[in-house]
Amino acid sequence: MRYGANGALLGTELPGVKLVNRGKVRDIYDLGDALLFVATDRLSAFDVVMTTGVPRKGEVLTRISLFWFDLLKDVPNHLISADVSSRPELRPFVKDLQGRSLIVRKAKVLPVECIVRGYLVGSGWKDYQKTGTVSGLKLRPGYKQASKLDEPLFTPSTKAAVGDHDEAISFEGVAEIVGADKAVKMRDMALHIYTAARDYAAARGIIVADTKFEFGEVDGRIILVDEVLTPDSSRFWPADQYVEGTSPVSLDKQFVRDYLESLDWDKNPPAPELPDAVVAKTSAKYLEAYRMLTGREL
Repeated sequence: MRYGANGALLGTELPGVKLVNRGKVRDIYDLGDALLFVATDRLSAFDVVMTTGVPRKGEVLTRISLFWFDLLKDVPNHLISADVSSRPELRPFVKDLQGRSLIVRKAKVLPVECIVRGYLVGSGWKDYQKTGTVSGLKLRPGYKQASKLDEPLFTPSTKAAVGDHDEAISFEGVAEIVGADKAVKMRDMALHIYTAARDYAAARGIIVADTKFEFGEVDGRIILVDEVLTPDSSRFWPADQYVEGTSPVSLDKQFVRDYLESLDWDKNPPAPELPDAVVAKTSAKYLEAYRMLTGREL
């Protein structure tokens, strides 16, 4: 295992277990009949992996995903178990893996990031200012930064490799990649999940401004895969601090993005080091997101 000076888990090594992918945040291993997803404490911003990790971040991502998988039981997903001690080959690594790992079904991942926007912020806001559209969808005039959209928008993108940048595509572009029927299913599932999660989170004092999902196929059925509605894949805003027309306070890695935007950095590797204060505040925001959503302390 590779830990940073601040105790963040930056990478895993599991002798005897086959590593199949080291993503921006997750290390994925092949268990034969299943996959092991390990959420490290790595952090990516602007599709670049930071050299500095955020302690406990992987635990938060895993626990929040488990929370949503349980809450959204009507949506089929890839989860088998979060107990790594249930697999003999993983028992030597329980101390490092437990609490930040998922054992999941093998799925054929569909190569599209399914982004749903409920509020106009980030790249969507920038596009709207320039063209009056978001991902080619024409919007009415009069929106401000962070305005709530009249209805959630499905604004997909390509799924880039580590170090590359995702690119927005139209719904028609999704249909060209996966086929029309699957595109409709993915869009409808994404909008359904977002709406259900948005309504739940609102009752807990959190605005889910936008989020992204990934889907895969198992036995011809489309299921939800990867993480779901975490601070890595979503923008969470405390409702009591939300002000339309501003860049709202967030409970996610937007704090890191804002810091990086203040630097003279071209958003290409290598990433700059993150100061201790930025890391500590980011870790606190992740833990606060978990507490507000679940009502429990991690």
